[in-house]
Amino acid sequence: MDRVARIIELLKATPQDSFLQHALALELIKAGNDAEARKMFETILAQDPNYTGSYYHLAKLLERIGQKDAAIEWYEKGLAVTKAVGDNHSYIELKAAYEDLVF
Repeated sequence: MDRVARIIELLKATPQDSFLQHALALELIKAGNDAEARKMFETILAQDPNYTGSYYHLAKLLERIGQKDAAIEWYEKGLAVTKAVGDNHSYIELKAAYEDLVF
């Protein structure tokens, strides 16, 4: 069973699991399915806005596919959330990626 199929099986038992959803989105990117990965990241952040790692990966995906304005928007949302929850590691990563894109 490939990774995508395995994660989908695990999600059947816990469909709201942000960690598993995030792992699935990353595997979808590896498989070249950016559209489904984007939907998955957006779903994660809609149901669990404090799942900070997804902001970086969603913004990077958008940046890679040429949607700069959308990427900036997600970086900015991520910066606000990571600052609010005190996730300094994620904040620094997001800030560096944001500044690389904007400046």
